[in-house]
Amino acid sequence: MQAAPCSAFTVNCSEPNQPALLEALTPLFNLSSIRPVMNTSTCTNVSIFFIMYGILGVDEKSQLLMTYLWLNYRWMNEFVSWDPTQCGSDRIALPRNKFWVPDIVINEFMDENTAPEVPYVYLHSDGLVRDALPAKVVSSCNLDIYTFPFDVQNCTFTFNSYLHYASDIKIFLHRTVQSITERSKNVMTTMGEWELLDITFHDYMDKHGAEYIDELAFHIRVRRRATLYVVNLLIPSCFLITVDLFSFLLPPQSVDRSSFKMTLILGYTVFLLIMNDLLPITGNTIPLINVFFSLCLALMVASLLETILITNLLCGSVKVSPVPHWIQVLVLQILGFLVFLPRKAKHSDMEQSVAVIKLDTVEGPPQEKGPVVENRVVQELRSLATDLRALRLQVEQRLDGSQSSEDWIQVGFIIDRLLFGIYILFISVSFITIIIIWNNSYSQ
Repeated sequence: MQAAPCSAFTVNCSEPNQPALLEALTPLFNLSSIRPVMNTSTCTNVSIFFIMYGILGVDEKSQLLMTYLWLNYRWMNEFVSWDPTQCGSDRIALPRNKFWVPDIVINEFMDENTAPEVPYVYLHSDGLVRDALPAKVVSSCNLDIYTFPFDVQNCTFTFNSYLHYASDIKIFLHRTVQSITERSKNVMTTMGEWELLDITFHDYMDKHGAEYIDELAFHIRVRRRATLYVVNLLIPSCFLITVDLFSFLLPPQSVDRSSFKMTLILGYTVFLLIMNDLLPITGNTIPLINVFFSLCLALMVASLLETILITNLLCGSVKVSPVPHWIQVLVLQILGFLVFLPRKAKHSDMEQSVAVIKLDTVEGPPQEKGPVVENRVVQELRSLATDLRALRLQVEQRLDGSQSSEDWIQVGFIIDRLLFGIYILFISVSFITIIIIWNNSYSQ
């Protein structure tokens, strides 16, 4: 390889000022097209680090993480060096296009870098080149929003040369990840939805491959601030479901409970429509909070249907079909025992009335005890016996219809008590689950 214009790799300045140093460095600019090594077998070591200045947001639908970084690269230029005393400075800022720069990229980059362009790099007297520039990074990230809004995301930034193999360019970490994390947390100005937890790195350099590209991967863990969603989504939803829970205490026989529940369902539907923009949009997984809202709405609809059933039984005719045997066993006996509503006994007064009527009708008219009985008395007694038989049949029918109606009403009350218990269980489990997930999120 031909030697550079500065054959001794030392720049001689005519005066100790920047114009003289720039004039002495002019031949170096002609070598900006090649990697700055005297021997092509020499590897250029590029040390990198970055500072995360801001987390701009997350796009769940497109699976993107938007951040703002301060990137720093350092490498050696073997073509130049000078005496700081002779040239009056140990470094100089020069246009970037005058030097060879490594083609380091972030593999997860998904959009154009719209950060302001920095046109200069620092060149030091020993040949060290220091490059620093901002970058608005829109990177792909496999987002898991199942535990939204208490989710913690782990995204990766993979730095590597896009073209050069590891025999030409190797990448090293200039600072420790602990220092990068602390510095990022100190300078971060965005206090929005996301906060930085920590940064770790992984070196994917293959020690045994012949031709490979050196990679350095940083793992960024960010956590969503859940306070906004708890206040605007979870707490109002819990309030509405709690009001619907206490509506079971309203007596269905004297209060129009169904109108009250329909109003709650309408209000809850409007609430979900208004807050729909706060929910994540993605086709990969269904967030747990969406399942919670669906179950709340399903319970409200189920309680409304159950209220309609009880109201129909209370206001319906006594001429209803008897309760099927399997419902008597399942609901009146098993479920009634579980919810502490045993089956009611029949009315004793009605039974006594039927017994008396039956006794009278069985006895019938008195027998003739004497040889002379008026024919008119016999006819009146026979007519009275016929009327008593008809009255007995009507009382028996009314008793059977009343008992069937009471059985159906009892079925409704048992279902009402069962749904009330399910409500309490659902609300308790939901609150405990939310508290556990929230605590686990903030304990990481």
